[in-house]
Amino acid sequence: MRAVLGLLLLFALLPFLPLGDWRAFVLDVGFFVQVLAALALSWDLVARTGQLSLAHGAFFGLGAYGVGLLAPELGTLPALLLGALLAGLSALLLGAVALRLHGLYFAIASLAFSEVLRTLALKLPFAGGPIGLPVPPALGGAWPLAPYFLGLGVLLLAVALSLWAERGAFGLAQAATRQSEAVARVLGVRVVRVKLLSLFLGSLTAGLAGGVYGMKTLFLNPYDAFSLARAVEALVIPIFGGLYSTLGPLLGGVLLVSLEQALRLWIQEGYLVVYGGILVLAILFLPKGLLGLLGGRRG
Repeated sequence: MRAVLGLLLLFALLPFLPLGDWRAFVLDVGFFVQVLAALALSWDLVARTGQLSLAHGAFFGLGAYGVGLLAPELGTLPALLLGALLAGLSALLLGAVALRLHGLYFAIASLAFSEVLRTLALKLPFAGGPIGLPVPPALGGAWPLAPYFLGLGVLLLAVALSLWAERGAFGLAQAATRQSEAVARVLGVRVVRVKLLSLFLGSLTAGLAGGVYGMKTLFLNPYDAFSLARAVEALVIPIFGGLYSTLGPLLGGVLLVSLEQALRLWIQEGYLVVYGGILVLAILFLPKGLLGLLGGRRG
């Protein structure tokens, strides 16, 4: 808990630190760390029920496109909330159809859902089609740090939901569902309801993260917003940091996103080869993630 609070405090104080010539770069990295850590926490919330979701890229994209379409008429905060609600409603639709599936079957269904949404974004004229969609800046561009602190707000929400699930009765129901749905039903757990609520809360957070991302980049296209790479990031970060926890995805987001940006800066061409190699080594030698390593050392 102290480590989580320490990282959140660091994010809150980062814009006020004397960063010198690196200020703009460090704040940009901090922003993307916050957004992707929130996305990772939203994925982990679903994974705690034993479901492998590949739809988080779709929820992220729906939130981003919702903001792009609604912000010119409604403003920043209403557009963010409605974009997140759109992602949540789509998750309920997906859950109603596919949550009785298990393992790889649910993963394939969620991937198909993402591809359908990306195709719709490519074909619908009001969404910009393959050309893309401009997004107004947060708060009309009146405050340059608005996207950063909106990202911090989304991260705080993701952490709060994760801690609520981790420390309460709902977390026990998630763990029972993950271990054995049959046993969970015998114990009185409403398995489908637990999985559906987890997916709904995770999609809301992912939609908010996507909306803030759109206001930072100021332009969206379906290949980026609904990218499978986004869904892969959402699952790689918790695996690297440590599954079924709050600190794991948060720590994984800080290290992986910072590492990727540093490699992009230092190596430029071919940085993904080094980045991928590091991930492979981490998965091979840290099967429980960074939290497993830290726990082993404490032991």
